[in-house]
Amino acid sequence: MSRKPLVERVNDALALITGTHTIRCPYPGCRVSVRYRRVTPDEAKRLTGLATAHTHH
Repeated sequence: MSRKPLVERVNDALALITGTHTIRCPYPGCRVSVRYRRVTPDEAKRLTGLATAHTHH
């Protein structure tokens, strides 16, 4: 299991405090992520699809 770099862990902690959601690509080694805050449910689905569609980024 690989650990996330410290910068990513700190940014994730700050995102939790500010109410931001972070979605990461589940593909091993891929560092693509999408962070959003205050979006509609439809936009959240769209952004999640972008982040998790490894073949598209």
